[in-house]
Amino acid sequence: MTIYQKIKEAIAADKKLFAVLIDPDKCIGDTLTQFIDLCKKASPDLILIGGSLTTESTDLLIESIKKACSIPVVLFPGSASQFSPKADAMLYLSLISGRNPDFLIGQHVISAPFIKKSGIETMSTGYMLIESGATTSVEYMSNTRAIPHKKTSIAVATAIAGELLGNKLIYLEAGSGAKLPVSAEMIQAVKQNISIPLIVGGGLRTPADIQNAIHAGADIIVAGNILEKDPELMVEFGRVIKA
Repeated sequence: MTIYQKIKEAIAADKKLFAVLIDPDKCIGDTLTQFIDLCKKASPDLILIGGSLTTESTDLLIESIKKACSIPVVLFPGSASQFSPKADAMLYLSLISGRNPDFLIGQHVISAPFIKKSGIETMSTGYMLIESGATTSVEYMSNTRAIPHKKTSIAVATAIAGELLGNKLIYLEAGSGAKLPVSAEMIQAVKQNISIPLIVGGGLRTPADIQNAIHAGADIIVAGNILEKDPELMVEFGRVIKA
């Protein structure tokens, strides 16, 4: 069974999924050991690997994680250079909220031959950057503007377009270092207008933030930047999501 099929089955059973996002540059040595230990306690459903700008080896990080635990590893690539055939699957991200052709299709053209040759499971994902009160790494590196925080109608129309274009997932992203998470109003409106799984991440700092996103309709919750500052939150977040 593919990871995407497992995601769909979980949603059909009214289960919420928990994904932790790690940056290869920030998860090495003792930090990686601690991360793996916490994963064994928190039991996230997916481990996402990637970042806006990375210099450390994605291959080595994936190998280390897969040796230590059985949680599926999914690429969350910031560019074509971050592709690794060693992952279990990848989110094939198209930044549909922006108008930079390099992140709509350009990076995909560069990576496509390698991805096809590898045979890795690929989940096309409509990636939507939502304004969060700060200029995030994604916004800066992609040279795109985020959808305004309160412009729910634009987010809904963009998500619908992503699904009609064939995306298998929609990802609402407030971004690394976000001051504000994606609003419950926007999550709910997007969820009501698409029939594919909805991922929400960025700016989720507390169990209350997680609960708000879940109740609004998020199918998969992603925690990343906050776990770099307070790794132990992973266990608490996992408990909230599984509940």
